[in-house]
Amino acid sequence: MIMKNNLYRAVYCSRCELIGAPETITAELESILTTSRRKNRPAGLTGALLFANNCFAQTLEGEREAVERCFERIQIDPRHSDVTVLEFGPAAERDFTEWSMAFVGNPSATSPDPLAVALFKDIFAENHADSGAKVLLLLRQLVHQEDLWAIA
Repeated sequence: MIMKNNLYRAVYCSRCELIGAPETITAELESILTTSRRKNRPAGLTGALLFANNCFAQTLEGEREAVERCFERIQIDPRHSDVTVLEFGPAAERDFTEWSMAFVGNPSATSPDPLAVALFKDIFAENHADSGAKVLLLLRQLVHQEDLWAIA
């Protein structure tokens, strides 16, 4: 299949290095999202970020060069460690066209989402064979669920 455009997708996970009280972490996450949304829109990037179990999972979609530039910033960001690329390559279409950066997660939750916990455990145990697809599916489901809750 020949791609008619230069649309690429990166899916990665990382360990969160933010420390502090839940309010502090929430404020830092809000800062990350504000900056991401401000930079992503003009760069033509869309995507979603999951925060659970003190880990991040994210997908970025856009032109290859824009995705690479954004991902390079993430790799050197001290708020991330163990950055693991799960998928990088051409994409037929965007999954998150409506969001410069969708977000799912609750840093003050007493119990993180069990699906996310199992996913991160699997990924960090170095079982990456189909982890990119699993992360993408989980992000799609969670973002869609958040949209349904917002409508209700």
